[in-house]
Amino acid sequence: MGVLTVATPLTWEESLKHSQYVRKHGVLQFIENYRKCEDFSRDGLLYGDELEYGILKINPDTKKIQLSLRGKEILDTLNEREPGPASVSSERCNWVPEYGSWMVEATPALPYDGYVSGLRSIETNMRLRRARLVSALKPGEICPTMVNFPLLGVGDFAGEGLAVRGPHANSRFVPDEVINPHPRFGALTSNIRKRRGRNVKIMVPLFQDKNTDNTPEEGAGGTPGIYMDAMAFGMGCNCLQVTFQAQDVAESRHLYDQLAVMAPIMLALTAATPMHKGKLADWDARWYIIEQSVDCRTPAESGDPENGGEGDDAAVPAEGVDLYDERMAGGGKSRIHTSRYSSISSFICNHKGGEDPHSCTKLYNDVEVEVDEQVKESLLANGMDELLATHIAHLFVRDPLVVFKEHIEIDDALRTDHFENIQSTNWNSVRWKPPPPHKEGNPHIGWRTEFRSMETQITDYENAAMTVFVVLLSRVLLSFDLNLYVPVSKNNENMKTAHLRSAVTEGKFWFRSHLAIPDVADCGHNEDGACPIHDDPNRVEPMTVAEIMTGKGSYFPGLIPLIVAYVETVGLEGETRDKIMCYLDFIEKRATGELPTPATWMRKFVTSHPDYKQDSIVPESVVYDLAVRCHTIGLGEQPDADLLGRVQITPIRGIEPYSMPLARVDTKGSISTFKLLERYAERGRLQKERKSIEKELSAAKAIVAECTEKLREIDDKLSLTEGLRGYERHRLDSSTIRLMPSPGGSPHDGKKEGDDA
Repeated sequence: MGVLTVATPLTWEESLKHSQYVRKHGVLQFIENYRKCEDFSRDGLLYGDELEYGILKINPDTKKIQLSLRGKEILDTLNEREPGPASVSSERCNWVPEYGSWMVEATPALPYDGYVSGLRSIETNMRLRRARLVSALKPGEICPTMVNFPLLGVGDFAGEGLAVRGPHANSRFVPDEVINPHPRFGALTSNIRKRRGRNVKIMVPLFQDKNTDNTPEEGAGGTPGIYMDAMAFGMGCNCLQVTFQAQDVAESRHLYDQLAVMAPIMLALTAATPMHKGKLADWDARWYIIEQSVDCRTPAESGDPENGGEGDDAAVPAEGVDLYDERMAGGGKSRIHTSRYSSISSFICNHKGGEDPHSCTKLYNDVEVEVDEQVKESLLANGMDELLATHIAHLFVRDPLVVFKEHIEIDDALRTDHFENIQSTNWNSVRWKPPPPHKEGNPHIGWRTEFRSMETQITDYENAAMTVFVVLLSRVLLSFDLNLYVPVSKNNENMKTAHLRSAVTEGKFWFRSHLAIPDVADCGHNEDGACPIHDDPNRVEPMTVAEIMTGKGSYFPGLIPLIVAYVETVGLEGETRDKIMCYLDFIEKRATGELPTPATWMRKFVTSHPDYKQDSIVPESVVYDLAVRCHTIGLGEQPDADLLGRVQITPIRGIEPYSMPLARVDTKGSISTFKLLERYAERGRLQKERKSIEKELSAAKAIVAECTEKLREIDDKLSLTEGLRGYERHRLDSSTIRLMPSPGGSPHDGKKEGDDA
């Protein structure tokens, strides 16, 4: 989420007075900053990851599980405990707020560099973050790295006595108390709802089981499925993101395009969201839920002008504001085909100046992209190329959602607040990030690309494996000059596929058949003399994730073999190489279905639980058991071969969350040195005495065990049953019993049963 502005957010009614000003100056700020940073470059890779966490509270006696709304308190504690700048960077973390009042976000304090040590540090730092978070929890609190809380919106999930229909969300399911108390988050929630003129409407297909009831929920407009109505259902989802600082602006745009193609693939590979609002969904991933949860489009913008909501969710314009206000971008009436949270709308790299026919983006930008024409004309007039001007002008078809009273009139030459206002609330699967204005004395932050589609995994091993994979893939793409382009329309289809249940093994994704085009002299020919590559060099075809990762036929090598080739090319050896190979092996097993995604594993956990009634409803007891299981697996306290295979997670509780300095102890004024030494001498004597007694006790236990065994042997010999085995008792009269051999048997000859064997 980043650093939050300390200022007063305006209501939607007040924001509209400044909306056009903010949009106009946002463009001017971008142009000014772009000119300053256009030629900035730096050698060497820098990158970092972001992980989000949810804190829950549990009662083991009743199996009650709820959100713990202590996010801010825990965040303050973690920041107070964090070591200062003088400490080793690998032992420092950065803690920032997130949307939910039960959530926190953490990153490494400083980015990883492009050396192999950075790859080794990723999992170590993730484990450190988890250990520190655990140390800040109260008894009865847990922090499993699950994407969402499956009972959000069900009963008293956030605590007792909290009322719904609050002023921000107006939700029939979620109280406003679940929203982070920083004013920005409440204003963001309220202004999205007011701009669109009605509550957000989130619909997710319901998993169909033997006893599933498909009756539409109240408020769902007669549509069957899982219905949700608040931003918290989407922005309450946790994710894993990786940000790269590129060498220059060209490389950042190139990475944006190439990684955009990987976004749906990695979403399917990390899918971990099979439940919402206490029900099993027929989707495995979170993306479309968030997309719907922050959709601020008016009915006309979304192409549904007749849908103004119903009942308490209906479109009611804010006081003094028309639903279609002229001060809104496009008057609130111009058609916009996507939510603010979506896959990318266009590729932005003018790779090789557009001279390479196979990477020329005109071939692949095949969907309509809405732009603000005035913004685009201004950008073109100031030297931007067509692709970049289109990208930025597309961002500005949106209104600013949160305007801060104290930060409206600012210096466009020194700050980019208004540009970031628009940019930061366009949440795409990949985000292109210009440098912020440089502050004297601080390191210059360069051109960055943020990869945003991956879902939080249950363990730090999984999160690190996915991070390392994306980092190495970025190096492969740049080093080997590979081309992943597929048409944007196909990429959008891939995003739909990624949500489907078991998409990682059963889905087919459009992917490029040829990542590089050989010289004509090097290519192979068919019997008729035709070249299968040069005859169709830009072909895309359906592939499974396993084929994308491991290869298909003789023409597509697979991404994992390419990464292995890169590792060997740069000469990685020893511990780092072994670690990378373990990560790649894990990812290959998940891609092929040998190991499940977290979504598949969770779904199986729920459907095989004795409290599940095959009705698609997930009882609280099941969510309790699942959350506790995820927490203990993440802590390394409970192995799970079904989820991780042979991977063993070293227990987190064995990590010292904070380094303890070898400080000099000052005892002056508290106790004399003589008395201190006397106490430690006594302590040492007692420790020796304890060890001696333990030794004697061990010897005595051995004697007791030996004597116990002898007594047992004697008792066996004295046993009447032992002596009469092989005989039957026959009563002759009231006082006489005769022992006779058992039929087919013989009297016991003294051997123990089983000796003959």
